[in-house]
Amino acid sequence: MRILPVNQRALLVELDDLAQTLGLHERLQQAPIAGVTTLVPAARTLLVHFAPERITAAELTRGLLAQPPSGGDHRQGERIEIPVHYAGEDLDDVARLLDLTTDEVIRRHGEHDYRVAFCGFAPGFAYLAGGAGFDVPRRPTPRTRIPAGAVALAGTFSGIYPTASPGGWQLIGTTPLEMWDVERTPAALLQPGMRVRFIATDAPPERTSVPAPDIDTPARDTSRADGGALPVPMLEVIQPGLQTLFQDLGRPGQTDQGVSTAGAMDQGALRAANRRVGNPSDAAALEIALGGLRLRCHRPVLIGLAGAPLAVSIRTATGETQLPAGDRPIELAAGDVLTLGTPSAGLRSYLALRGGFEVAPVLGSRATDTLAKLGPAPLARGDQLRAADLPVTALSLEPSPSRELPRSGQTVTLDVVMGPRSDWFTARGREMLCAQHWRVTPQSDRVGLRLEGEQALERADDAELPSEGTVTGAIQVPASGQPVLFLADHPLTGGYPVIACVADHHLDLAGQIPADAHIRFNPITDFSPLGGEASS
Repeated sequence: MRILPVNQRALLVELDDLAQTLGLHERLQQAPIAGVTTLVPAARTLLVHFAPERITAAELTRGLLAQPPSGGDHRQGERIEIPVHYAGEDLDDVARLLDLTTDEVIRRHGEHDYRVAFCGFAPGFAYLAGGAGFDVPRRPTPRTRIPAGAVALAGTFSGIYPTASPGGWQLIGTTPLEMWDVERTPAALLQPGMRVRFIATDAPPERTSVPAPDIDTPARDTSRADGGALPVPMLEVIQPGLQTLFQDLGRPGQTDQGVSTAGAMDQGALRAANRRVGNPSDAAALEIALGGLRLRCHRPVLIGLAGAPLAVSIRTATGETQLPAGDRPIELAAGDVLTLGTPSAGLRSYLALRGGFEVAPVLGSRATDTLAKLGPAPLARGDQLRAADLPVTALSLEPSPSRELPRSGQTVTLDVVMGPRSDWFTARGREMLCAQHWRVTPQSDRVGLRLEGEQALERADDAELPSEGTVTGAIQVPASGQPVLFLADHPLTGGYPVIACVADHHLDLAGQIPADAHIRFNPITDFSPLGGEASS
C-alpha cells in the first residue's frame, strides 16, 4: 500500500490489485475513519477525500496504513441480467486478439457473473470485473462517438456506455437497457457490488428503461420543484450571452453512480452574490461566461452580482438609462431591461436573485454539469425565470473583498501540490511544469483548461495508467505532453497520470482564467502527509 498526496483535501491509496482496492473500500464503508467525506474506488487505487478541519493528512495516512491489505469479504449484491445483441464493430478484432472464434467470445462473455467494481468516466458507467477474464487493449484511436447501450471491453473490464460519448473501448455488442435515467431512483442501473450476467439475444430490441418509481421531475418553466403553483415570472431572457448556466455548490455524494460534484466554477463568487441579496450561500444563481446577458424585468426584484466585474446598465420603461454599481444590491422595476457587458477581467460572473431562482433539482442539485449532461439546460432566449421562496436575511451592503483577476495575455500564478503521479515524469518533465508558462487555449471549457507550452512534459513511464479517481484542479498529462487542468465538470475517473494538483485556495481563481492568458505553476511545500508519500 502506498499513500500519495493529491491536494489539501485528498489522498490516493495505491494497492496491488482491484481485489485489495474493493476490500479497503468495503472496510472503510463499514468502519469509517472520522473526517473522511468521500471514497472513489478505481482499478488499483482508492481516492480518499477528507475534511482537514476534522482530521489531518498525517493522521489519515496513519489510519489508512493500519488497514490490513486484504481482499475483503466482497459481499454478493443483487444480480442484473443484461440482454446483448453481439454484433459490435470490434467483435472480430477482439476474437483475433484473444485467439478465439467470435462464437467463443460470445459464449465466454455470457458464461460468468461480472461484478460492478466501481463507477466513473461518465454517469452510470460501471466498470465490470471478473466474468470471462478477458484482457483486451483499448483501440489505438478512440472513436469520436459511441452510441448509448454499446457493450465494450478494455483491459480486464467490461462496460456499457450509458450515453453517446467518445471512447476507446472495443465494441462487441449492444443492449436495449437504459444504464442511466435521471427519472429513476437511483439513476444508475448498476451500482458497486451488484452482479451482472450478459444474456445473448438474436436481435436488438428497442431501448427500454428498467421500471422505476413514478418521480416528478418538473421542467423549470412549467411547475415548481415542490409541486406547488407556478410563481409569476420575474425575469425574461432577451439575450443569454455566450453561456449562462444555473449553478450552486454542486452534487456531492453521488460518486457511486459515477457523478462528480461539479457546481460553480468560482464558488466564492457564487456565495458572495447570494450574500449580497440575503440568500443562503448555497442557493442557485446564474453563472455568466463573458457577460452579454440581457434580461427584462416583469416584477420588482433585487439582484446581486459578484465574480468577474461587469459593466451594468438598466434601461427603464420610460427609456432612461441607469448605470448602477455592481458591488451593491441592484433593484429592478417592472419594465426595466438589464444588460451586462463583457468582464473587464476574469471570465465568469454570478447573478443571484433575492429569494433564489425556482428551478428543479436533479440528484439533489440545481447545478448544470456540462460533461455529465445533468441539471438545467443553458439559458435560451425567451426563458422565463421565476423566484423561489427561500428564507432570506438582511442584505449585505459591504463590498466583496477585492481580488485581482487575470486578463487575456496576462500571466497568473497558481500554487500546486506535486503528485500523485509526479514519479511518472522525468526530472526534466517535473522541472518544465513549473519553469515555463502555459498558454490557456480557446478549446478550454468547464471540464478543463487545455494548456499549451513550448516544451511538452517528458514521461519516465510510458505504461498505460489504470483508471483512477481525479479531483478538481488535477493537472492530467495525456500522451502529447500538453497538460489539461481539470475544472468543475471533470470526469470522476481518468486514465492519464496527474503530475500535480492546484491548491484549494487557487481553485476559484483557476475558474476565472480566460483563453490566451498564461499560467505559471508554483509548487508549494507546506503540505505532505508524513513528509511525502508513505507506504507499508
